[in-house]
Amino acid sequence: MAKKIGFLSFGAWHPGGGLTHTGADALRQTVELAVAAEEIGIDGAFVRVHHFARQLASPFPLLAAIGVKTSQIEIGTGVIDMRYENPLYMAETAAAADLLAGGRLQLGVSRGSPEPAWHGAEAFGYSLDPGEAREKTALFRSAIAGTGVVPADMGGQPGDAKLPIQPQSPGLADRIWWGSGTRASAVWAGEQGMNLMSSTLLLEDTQVPFDQLQAEQIALFREAWSKAGHAREPRVSVSRSVIPITSDLDRRLFGGDANEDQVGWLDGAISRFGRSYTGEPDRIAEEFAGDAAVQAADTILLTVPSQLGVDYNATMLETIAREIAPGIGWSPMTAPAPAR
Repeated sequence: MAKKIGFLSFGAWHPGGGLTHTGADALRQTVELAVAAEEIGIDGAFVRVHHFARQLASPFPLLAAIGVKTSQIEIGTGVIDMRYENPLYMAETAAAADLLAGGRLQLGVSRGSPEPAWHGAEAFGYSLDPGEAREKTALFRSAIAGTGVVPADMGGQPGDAKLPIQPQSPGLADRIWWGSGTRASAVWAGEQGMNLMSSTLLLEDTQVPFDQLQAEQIALFREAWSKAGHAREPRVSVSRSVIPITSDLDRRLFGGDANEDQVGWLDGAISRFGRSYTGEPDRIAEEFAGDAAVQAADTILLTVPSQLGVDYNATMLETIAREIAPGIGWSPMTAPAPAR
C-alpha cells in the first residue's frame, strides 16, 4: 500500500499567545490548514479530541466543514475518547459528516488519554466503567454498519423488527481505527477488524528504541488481523513530530527540542515517548527513513504546532512534502481541480 501522510492538530488556543487566540480561531484555522494541505498534496487532515481544555473537542461539525471545503483529502480523528460519547448519536453525526465529505472520513476512536477533569465522562452523563469505551465502540460500529439497534414501536409495544440509525454512509464501517497504546490492545484491534492508530507514546517499555517497540506492536496487530480471517487489508498509522529547521524563527522556537526517546510515568504505567525529528531537512530525511515503525505503517500523521497559525504550518508541511517525505516512498496526492 502506498504511503500517505497527514497532519494531526490539537487545535490549541490561548488568549495571550501565538496566532490562535480563541476557539473560533482554532476551528477556522483548522479548516484553512486542511484546504492548504490538500493544495500541497498532503493526504490527510486529522484532529485530536480533548475535553475541558482549550483544544478541539467536538469533532463532527469541524470534520463536516472540512469535508465541504475540500474534495480529496482524508479527514479524521486521532482519537475520539469513547468514554464521552453516546454511540448512537455519534453514529448519526459520523454518517452525516462522511456523506458531506463524499466518503473520506477516517475515524480514530479509543479510550483516549487522561483528561484534566475529575470524572469528566461522568459529568457528561456516562459511566466510568473501564470497559465502557470498548462496549460503546462495538455498538457504534454495529450502528454505522446498518444493524438494527432499537425495536420499532408497535402501538406502544416493542415490535420484533429493529430500526437502524439514519443516515447510513456506505463503507464507513471499514474506516474505523482503534487508537492503541500497547501491544496487547493492538492485538485486540486486529482481532476486532479495526485499523490501527498508534501515536507518539506507548504505555509500556521494553528498553528498546520507540520505533522498534512500535514496529513490534504493528507486527502483532497484523498477525492478529490475519489469524482472525478479515477479508480486507488493514491500515496502520503512526504519529510523529517532524519540525524542519529552515529559518531563524524555526531555530528559535524548536532548535532545542530533544531528538531522543523519553521514558516516564503516564496513566499508571512506565511509558516510552517517541523522539521528535528536529533539524535540517536533509538530516531529518535520512533519520526518518530509518524509523522502523514509519516503514511498517502506511499512514504517517505529522503533529503540527497549531498555535503558530495557518501560514507557518502550511509552509512546514510543504517543506516536509518536498524534502523529507519522498525518502519514505511518499508522493503527493494529485492536486484538486480549482473551483469554478
